[in-house]
Amino acid sequence: MTTFQRSPARDRGVAVLLVVVTLAITLADAGTGPQLHFALFMGIAPLIAALRCGYRWTALVAAVYVLCQVFIQVRLVPDWSVASKVVGAFGALLVAVFALVLCRTRLEREALYARTRMVADAVQREMLRELPLTAGPLEAYGFYVSAQEGARVGGDIYEAVETPHGLRLMIGDVQGKGMPAIGAGHEVLASFREAAHYKDSLEAVAERMEQALARYNVRSAERGGQERFVTALLLEVRGENGTKVLSCGHIPYYLVRDGQVTERNDGEGGLPLGLGWLTDEPRQSVAVEPVADDWIVLCTDGVTEARGADGAFYPLADRLARWTHLEPDELAHTLRADLERFTGGELKDDATVLIVRRGPHAAGRQPAVEQAAEDQLSMARAAAA
Repeated sequence: MTTFQRSPARDRGVAVLLVVVTLAITLADAGTGPQLHFALFMGIAPLIAALRCGYRWTALVAAVYVLCQVFIQVRLVPDWSVASKVVGAFGALLVAVFALVLCRTRLEREALYARTRMVADAVQREMLRELPLTAGPLEAYGFYVSAQEGARVGGDIYEAVETPHGLRLMIGDVQGKGMPAIGAGHEVLASFREAAHYKDSLEAVAERMEQALARYNVRSAERGGQERFVTALLLEVRGENGTKVLSCGHIPYYLVRDGQVTERNDGEGGLPLGLGWLTDEPRQSVAVEPVADDWIVLCTDGVTEARGADGAFYPLADRLARWTHLEPDELAHTLRADLERFTGGELKDDATVLIVRRGPHAAGRQPAVEQAAEDQLSMARAAAA
């Protein structure tokens, strides 16, 4: 997030420039005689300072402006009556006072805005962790871009956690986009973080997420809000080969193996969270057989359905095939930059990409939770012996 910060050097530069211009025009008026008085129009100088500078520098510009106007009234317009000169000087003083009030109001609003953004940023950081994520030996690089300008989070959610039941990762896409979708996304994300640690199967985790979203929809409907559904893809890794995928209506993911990109539809067909009541069929996870050097690329439809100037969809699979030689962090930065170029920086939906792989030092490594459990079991057996 970008918070507001005043730049003393910039404030000083703008103020000095305005003072120099005001003095230069006043001196020019002094040389042209009483016929032309361009300095009378320099009331814009303190107003510009009020919009661009800090309070002290605005006060300096306003003071110089008032002094120049008084000089003009006293020395350069001898034919004017005393009353006209007093009115002119008083008008300049009013402009200066207005500029100071305007500057003070602007600075107070900017300070309030900065505090509000700081609080919002802290809340959003707690909701959605910064990438890359790590869970045991798994690393998840990528990016998230909200379709709503200025928002750090919105309709896309993701998480990776290390649990007693293995490494679990989730990516989801809430119906809708931007800030209005945060409520439903937070409920589903919080339920995943809780259930992932206590439920033995992905099916049970998905059920808890479904229940949390159902409660949210009831509350939302009572307040006159919109009920939402969420597509999600859950991934579980237990040991070297015990990997399962469960899809809740989410789009396919991509498997990168030996430089080849394959679109995978494992578990496709499940209904999105929030729509499970439409069928009696339970959700089923699918076992997959990964290889140690496999990469998995997860995304939301804000990426695959992003359109270019010609109306074409973003060719994510082709781009991945072109850049499989890149490291995950490089690939994430390259994809994001390419997506922004492709769409001209105008995304219509939240867009998320997660590039998941085992870390470079993951070979033979077990998740910390599993290793601790094995250590405790070994100690118990030794004590019993």
